[in-house]
Amino acid sequence: MSKDSGIERAPTSGETPGAALWELARLFFRLGATAFGGPAAHVAMMEDEVVRRRGWMTREDFLDLYGATNLIPGPSSTELAIHIGHRRAGWAGLLVAGGCFIVPAALITLGFAWAYVRFGAVPEMSALLYGVKPVIIAVVAQALWGLGRAGLRSRRSLGLAALCAGASLFGIHELAVLAGAGVLAVSHRLAAGRPAGPPPGAAAVAVPLAVPLASGAAATAAAVGVPFGLLPLFLFFVKVGSVLFGSGYVLLAFLRADLVERYRWMTEAQLLDAVAVGQVTPGPVFTAATFIGYLLGRVPGALVATAGIFVPAFFFVALSGPLIPRVRRSPVASAFLDGVNAASLALMAVVSFHLARAAVVDWLTGALAIAAALLLIRYRVSSLWLILAGAVIGVASVHV
Repeated sequence: MSKDSGIERAPTSGETPGAALWELARLFFRLGATAFGGPAAHVAMMEDEVVRRRGWMTREDFLDLYGATNLIPGPSSTELAIHIGHRRAGWAGLLVAGGCFIVPAALITLGFAWAYVRFGAVPEMSALLYGVKPVIIAVVAQALWGLGRAGLRSRRSLGLAALCAGASLFGIHELAVLAGAGVLAVSHRLAAGRPAGPPPGAAAVAVPLAVPLASGAAATAAAVGVPFGLLPLFLFFVKVGSVLFGSGYVLLAFLRADLVERYRWMTEAQLLDAVAVGQVTPGPVFTAATFIGYLLGRVPGALVATAGIFVPAFFFVALSGPLIPRVRRSPVASAFLDGVNAASLALMAVVSFHLARAAVVDWLTGALAIAAALLLIRYRVSSLWLILAGAVIGVASVHV
């Protein structure tokens, strides 16, 4: 598949547009209902499905989309799903893939929110996650290996990835690591005397895209003492989805500053529970907004909050997606994207390292991780079945 052939991708020969949309809907609804482990795991599962199993795009294409999602605010794995849908079936695919990835996760989170209000606590999930997390490590490791072979083909790119991993481990902000990697890659290309193109078009995918949408929302929703209502709730989450980079921990800090300290719409304990549910349920971590919306405004609040935090992701992908082929046609901008891709893989590896330290805690979790890796690499077993098996083993081990 050519990188310069444009964003729109026709369905494969013999497949109708309706069939392509249906396949997108089935795939991303299933991932939204079963993709535990956070963005790194989601990316790994998507790579397994759309590159290895279905052959919808090459690893290089996939890595370009993943790199682009890291340059815009919002939930990266959700934006990657939206990008894939756009590549596969145009604008309808953009809506179908993104919507189907979000909806099942939001419904599961809504169920947790109902139980929280009804019984005063979040249902216990530690046993399930005990078995799922080591399987996730194997899934991510397999994806990193495949993507690394496609995106880190030279000593320069390997060295850049190692440098980015070190910077991340020392606490440098993700966006600074990504931007720095892009600038270093461009500098190397210019120093090598290769033909220069126009200014790095990849930069157009980055933070400036956040400004128009974020400014209007922030002006409306950031005033101190705003009384609770569905419109202020929607505008607040539009602001969050428009400007937030980083992990679920960054999301926690962002929400705490407004919802707890400024607006006083909820307590610290409620917010911590909301973010915890977003972390342990499948699908996007940003479905914490669904939980918060339900606590504040029941089902209408949940719908409004969920829509608010995810709408910007569709907006940013729609703006940035058409730029990716142009970036690849410009030598300098292409170098910038290569640097971002190397940094993205490094950040994914660092997240996986931290997850592995928390997931492999005894002989059983170690055996699960090794067995899952063997089944993935040697027998190409679907990651979905491995995650479900890990969940069953985790629950069973607690009750033995």
